[in-house]
Amino acid sequence: MEVRPPLSEAELLARADAIAGRTLAFLATRLDRDVPPDLTRHKGWVGNLVEDALGAWARTRPEPDFPRLGIELKTLPIDAAGKPRESTFVCKAALADVGGSTWATSTVAKKLRRVLWVPVEADKATPLAERRVGTPLLWSPSADQEAILEADFEELAQLIEEGWVASVTAHRGRYLQLRPKGASAASRARGIDEHGAPIATPPRGFYLRRTFTAALLAERFVVARR
Repeated sequence: MEVRPPLSEAELLARADAIAGRTLAFLATRLDRDVPPDLTRHKGWVGNLVEDALGAWARTRPEPDFPRLGIELKTLPIDAAGKPRESTFVCKAALADVGGSTWATSTVAKKLRRVLWVPVEADKATPLAERRVGTPLLWSPSADQEAILEADFEELAQLIEEGWVASVTAHRGRYLQLRPKGASAASRARGIDEHGAPIATPPRGFYLRRTFTAALLAERFVVARR
């Protein structure tokens, strides 16, 4: 079954609320899909399932998952304590063409302008089919959050532009970090070194630290309890 894209923010949020508490098996059945035994060879399966259940269609294009609404969808795998298990991929980093890149025109900024966060249980003790979707959170960065994200992005983009990508570790950036992003350890992308010479280097992606997304969930829980 194919789900049409939502026509409004309210409709999207209503759909997300409607699947909260549902198991992945329930969503898979509704979409006429099989649940894999595990995620070892099915990386991205959960995210794709939730995207299709809500009517997203942009996939990996450099635009939000719901282009008409300007909303990006991010699933958050959470542990038994309700905390994110990993950092969150935002988009791929252009390693050979970042000259003049600014926060305002970046794909990172476009993706994070308005985000629907959908937590999903990811405790390994729970079978994949029995894992449940959590309560959604529709979010836009505050002025303070955006200022830090912008500073992180511009620092990382400058290092890439100056040819230092090979020495950039995930320790850089307060909220945003640069991490390897490839199909395998053998994957390579075109970049430049500090002398401007072309190099083959592992692909990179921009990620949000899990401490950042954990803080978002914690704030949402506190507000909900007030």
